[in-house]
Amino acid sequence: MSGTKCMYLCLRLLFLQLAVAGAGADDGQFLYNGFAGANLTLYGMAKITPDGLLKLTNGTVQEKGHAFYPAPVSLRRVGAAPNSSEKAVRSFSSSFVFGILTAATQDLGGHGIVLVIAPNANLSAGLPSNYMGLFNSTGSLGNPSNHMFAVELDTIHNLEFKDMNNNHVGININNLSSKEQEEAGYYDDKSGQFHDLTLISGNAMQVWVDYDGDTTEINVTLAPLGTKRPTRPLLSARHDLSTVITNQSYIGFSSSTGTLSTHHYVLAWSFGVDRAAPAIDMSKLPKMPRKTSSGSQSKTMAIALPIVSVVLVFFIASCVLLVRRRYKYGEFREDWEIEFGPQRIPYKDLIQATERFKNKNLLGVGGFGRVYKGVLPKSHLEVAVKRVSHESRQGMKEFIAEVASIGRLRHRNVVQLLGYCRLRDELLLVYDYMPNGSLDKYLHGHGGGDKPVLSWPRRFLIVKGIASGLLYLHEEWEQVVVHRDIKASNVLLDGEMNARLGDFGLAKLYDHGTELQTTIVAGTLGYLAPETARTGKASPLTDVFAFGAFLLEVTTGRRTMEHDTQGNSHMLVDRVFEHWRTNSLVNAVDPRLGGEYNSDEACMTLKLGLLCSHPLPSMRPSMRQVTQYLDGHLPLPELMPSLHHTSFSMLSMSSATTQGQEGLDSYVVVSKASLSSMGSIGELSNLSSGR
Repeated sequence: MSGTKCMYLCLRLLFLQLAVAGAGADDGQFLYNGFAGANLTLYGMAKITPDGLLKLTNGTVQEKGHAFYPAPVSLRRVGAAPNSSEKAVRSFSSSFVFGILTAATQDLGGHGIVLVIAPNANLSAGLPSNYMGLFNSTGSLGNPSNHMFAVELDTIHNLEFKDMNNNHVGININNLSSKEQEEAGYYDDKSGQFHDLTLISGNAMQVWVDYDGDTTEINVTLAPLGTKRPTRPLLSARHDLSTVITNQSYIGFSSSTGTLSTHHYVLAWSFGVDRAAPAIDMSKLPKMPRKTSSGSQSKTMAIALPIVSVVLVFFIASCVLLVRRRYKYGEFREDWEIEFGPQRIPYKDLIQATERFKNKNLLGVGGFGRVYKGVLPKSHLEVAVKRVSHESRQGMKEFIAEVASIGRLRHRNVVQLLGYCRLRDELLLVYDYMPNGSLDKYLHGHGGGDKPVLSWPRRFLIVKGIASGLLYLHEEWEQVVVHRDIKASNVLLDGEMNARLGDFGLAKLYDHGTELQTTIVAGTLGYLAPETARTGKASPLTDVFAFGAFLLEVTTGRRTMEHDTQGNSHMLVDRVFEHWRTNSLVNAVDPRLGGEYNSDEACMTLKLGLLCSHPLPSMRPSMRQVTQYLDGHLPLPELMPSLHHTSFSMLSMSSATTQGQEGLDSYVVVSKASLSSMGSIGELSNLSSGR
């Protein structure tokens, strides 16, 4: 290599370093016009591409990526006390250029990009999907000790966090529920008109975030790349960050994917303290990848024309084969399905995903039919395909209920329904795949295979998670959803052993405040509330009863109903009640735990299970109270002994006939007439319900 050429390369490298890095952390200012050669702290899927793009995620589903400026920045005023509430945070400003890219076949993304200021650059404890890589399921959401300020560019409509839609910008303080949020877009300086922007369009956009330390005003502005910064910000909020931002803060980006493949990019970034963020040089930015590579049209035509005649030869034959195939698969659509059209998945995709429903992909068999593991051919997403046989009890009516309810539910403890398919004589539902299967396999070994004994902390997180999901169904969604089949086999565990409630085939939906309607009694022996057989009405309190049985099952490791060698049935709630009555509740805890558990938590859970299983609905707590008991925010009421105790087994067995006792997956369906001879129900105890 010549000396001139070597000198040229050295000068170019020096120029690149000067262009990448502005002022250092000591004066709180930096500038990246592209990231080639940048010294960022990267975690997870984040990487810097050879052409200078900061790629936070690479399209892999259920993953996260973090990128932080490597040195902490001092954002508190000199002399400000660490816990001062007197406007102790300096003014700061940041600007960045980003782009979100999805597959050409997708019209949804997941889950967005977040600019974050945190006391620590290592957010490895954060979960992907709806947690956006920032938080996890341990109850840290909303905790002031997070000391986290963030601006989210969110592309998922998450009702749990009160998102307005799947295309919004939000200001977040220690939480994923935004303090302020607005539809993504900008205001034109000339006309004042608002223009929508689509965050997942694949087009680069610029964001400005400003905090005024004197007025405590936060402004966020968004505009297409190359557009002059609009005078009017997209959203504003007043919040004194003195109690949020710590003495040494790390500034960076977090991003995560959910069930859909998405790429998140940052093209440029600047930051300034007590001054405006340095201007980004648009001429130096790397290029965003495109959804599809555009070849030369003339070249395409030149290749296509010689084979047009060949295509025409096969055209008629292909049409005939297509018609025959459609007739074979028998797919059809009715009026009610129009609302759920985007979720419909072609049958041929499910055939390919499950390898024609081979037995090696079979996950389980129940009263509804069979469930298979599969990988969707386009997105390469792992899914569970529930194949509802036409002769099963869970027929068309239940299928429609499941599509109509779970298809629109969004909660971290509810299994996500991704799509469905209808054939002439077959119904198929497509869910998120839960790698760790159902909870009952860990509690009872149901389904074969050796499963490890679940620790008490994991069991306690599971019951808290399902309680949170039921609270969402009963009170926090747009309608009241009564699940009607809560049990261990319908609680599924994801890759991180988080619990999710599934199988909404028996669910009933009501508008808030409306009167409950009489229906066919349905449920599973051992979980069925006694009043459902008398009234034929399913309510949130019947779900509470089943949840009580579930609490006892998880804590004791025993089935809710067991049979002795003489064929007699014994209810788990009777066993636990007897232990409570004799002050020996700890003896009811699963012996496989080997004494490694929190006795106060375990006894509280058993008492709460008895309280939820009270034969009188009015004495049961609501799911909101249940979550408060489990979180320790509300003391559990004391159980008082009763003068006349009627065994729970009599109550439960009087609520169902002996027909259909086919194990855990059997459903009880009883007409009201067959139960007209039921006797009166005695009281278990006089409880102070705390209602």
